[in-house]
Amino acid sequence: MNRYLLLAGAFFVLGTSATFAHVTLETQEAAVGSTYKAVLRVPHGCEGKATTAVRVQIPEGVISVKPMPKPGWTLQVKKGRYEKSYQLHGQAVTSGAREVDWSGGSLPDEFYDEFVFRGTLAADLPAGQTLHFPVVQECDGIAERWIEIPAAGQDEDALEYPAPGPKLLPKK
Repeated sequence: MNRYLLLAGAFFVLGTSATFAHVTLETQEAAVGSTYKAVLRVPHGCEGKATTAVRVQIPEGVISVKPMPKPGWTLQVKKGRYEKSYQLHGQAVTSGAREVDWSGGSLPDEFYDEFVFRGTLAADLPAGQTLHFPVVQECDGIAERWIEIPAAGQDEDALEYPAPGPKLLPKK
């Protein structure tokens, strides 16, 4: 009987580890029209290798992005035009960060770290939906692409490499 309990426990741990093994966001909800502090949690490397780069794509509707520098890492912000003009503090904003890259560091597989940026969530984003931030994690020639976005009606837990994202709440 104990052998079956041990096997069931091992199955539970191994079967659920994929759920906890991906890049996630610390804050799972955010109100449209507000400032959102995105804390990307990187819980491991790739196939035992150290993480050497983290790249996050900034989705349309997230404006005025400012990443937090990380000691020992090179920070690069790739800018571009937005699909439309947004209002921020009474000013039209038509371009800004489209991708944030931290590279050149080393996060060993056995350690955990966080990569942080903040931005404003446009007031016209659709409340009730999830806003996905695709992330690519690089580790010595290996890349784990946390970029899968569920199709309408698809269960996000069914994805192997889900893109992290907060659920959008109505404007406060």
